[in-house]
Amino acid sequence: MTVPPRGHVVIVGTGVAGATAAETLRKEGFAGSVVLVGDDPAEPYRRPMVSKELLAGSAPAAKARLKPSPFWAEMTIELRQAVAAVGLDTAAARVEFDDGTDLVYDALILATGGRPRRLDPLFADAHTLRHLHDVAPVRAALDEVAATGTVPSVLVVGGGLVGMEAAAAARAAGAEVTVLEAAPRVLERVLPEAISAEVARLHERHGVAVHVGVRVDRVERENGRTRVTAADGRAWTADAVIVAVGMTPNTELAVGAGLWVDDGIVVDEYCATSAVGVFAAGDVARLPNRILGGDQRIEHWNHAQAHGAAAARAVLGGTQPYEEVPWCWTSQFGRTFQIAGWPGAGTELIVRGDVGAGSFIALAVAGDRLVGALGAGRPREVKAAQKLIGSGPFLPRAILAGDPIDLVGLAADPARFAAA
Repeated sequence: MTVPPRGHVVIVGTGVAGATAAETLRKEGFAGSVVLVGDDPAEPYRRPMVSKELLAGSAPAAKARLKPSPFWAEMTIELRQAVAAVGLDTAAARVEFDDGTDLVYDALILATGGRPRRLDPLFADAHTLRHLHDVAPVRAALDEVAATGTVPSVLVVGGGLVGMEAAAAARAAGAEVTVLEAAPRVLERVLPEAISAEVARLHERHGVAVHVGVRVDRVERENGRTRVTAADGRAWTADAVIVAVGMTPNTELAVGAGLWVDDGIVVDEYCATSAVGVFAAGDVARLPNRILGGDQRIEHWNHAQAHGAAAARAVLGGTQPYEEVPWCWTSQFGRTFQIAGWPGAGTELIVRGDVGAGSFIALAVAGDRLVGALGAGRPREVKAAQKLIGSGPFLPRAILAGDPIDLVGLAADPARFAAA
């Protein structure tokens, strides 16, 4: 579809997908009304900083803002904070909000993101880390204990990306930290075994206790602290508990409107939902995977940014399908790991460099197809691998396993595939 030049675009969700969509509309020359509205009370901010710099206390909250406060008015984007969308009538093209107002639209972009998955009732009093306002209670709990002259302790339940980042940040803030993971290893869904084992060792070298295969059986409060007991009898006590076990997409608005939803709002390669004039982007969207087939929901910052921009261009009549290969990073104890594509889809991992020394590139291969890459200390090679994954050629294994392998050169000159 193409929205009228002076039409009305409503974007629900003020995370990076929604904010980028709003900015892209203006950069592409759209002169109509743009309203960016979300239930978060804060101005759009960089969510990855929540479990990194903000929790560690190494950066103020103001540093997390996506844009300076005047930006939205200067771009004539109406920013409405702390307002939740509660109803969507696609036949009338109208969104209703919890403050009693409503908005009609020519095009609607749903960028509602998700919320932390909880483990209630066991961990009803635990902290989560997804929004800016989640940081202050954790910091307050740690500071209260530290003020007594005691080293505060933190129990992180969940050894995924956010959990391990939170563990590193809490340790950097001076706390004693323990990670409990139900799976046989941390970062099982994100990294191959050899790399996740190195991340676990990195944490242990910095004083974090990592326990895997933990099935929590009982949680109790003792003298203002939390005691967690596993089914095998192991037990841990801490001043603060952070639950980081993934997120649930915020699809309630879409479900209520009758949109096609399947663990996310289902969209096509142009970000379009099953309702005319309604698009979805970011964490909440389930989109086609042109490399592996099927569909997927991606929970990475860079994807949300790119997908939000793609949704805006689609609203304006763009005909370029969304074909970005996922890319993300995680920083822990001064080491940054970058991940491109789908390393978990590989049947073989080819490693170049020294994983323990922090300078390596690992290529995930399925047959003669490069499907994923991850590395540390080699950002140019990871970005080159991302390009190669997306470009589609099949690489003979002899090239992928070559030592050295010139990923940057191959990505810059695809014709070399034929020559090789």
